[in-house]
Amino acid sequence: MALEAGPLMQGVRPGDSVAVNGVCLTVTSVTEQALEVEAAAETLSKTNLGELTGGSRINLERPIPAGGRIHGHWVLGHVDSTTRVARIQRLPESLLMSFELNDEIRPFIVARGSVAVDGVSLTAARLDESTFTCSIIGYTLSHTNLSVREVGQRVNVETDIIGKYVVKALGKTMQGGGEITEDNLRNWGY
Repeated sequence: MALEAGPLMQGVRPGDSVAVNGVCLTVTSVTEQALEVEAAAETLSKTNLGELTGGSRINLERPIPAGGRIHGHWVLGHVDSTTRVARIQRLPESLLMSFELNDEIRPFIVARGSVAVDGVSLTAARLDESTFTCSIIGYTLSHTNLSVREVGQRVNVETDIIGKYVVKALGKTMQGGGEITEDNLRNWGY
């Protein structure tokens, strides 16, 4: 897959990691015009990368260097699931974008918690039984592919890594062990 990366290409070498729509990939070659990355069949089947065509607008990000500042939350490029855009409500200077909740991400999405959509660090401003909603400011819209997303399109979702470890740890401390379910969390008052 060839990616036009503009100024992000500076200093990139084969073997480096880049995130494409939130998916961590390895750079296989670099030319003056593009980066080449490779995605395995498994990656293509579990993300929206297989839907990209020539000219698709993507989110491209290089990793934070050790000691660098984290703006937002830790986004690792390890997509948990894809989901679909459920609603878009345009506001004067921002928009509310709602995404379908599915069983893979439901236990890890919390109101006012961190979530990455196509690699963009966002806050789940609202949460209901079937969707989570993020408020997206104009700056983010003008600098990411979220501005061209439409209702029904698939997006990559990475839930907060700290939240995943908390849920896993709670599951191991429950009587009888086992996984955390929504019913168990409700019974515990969450």
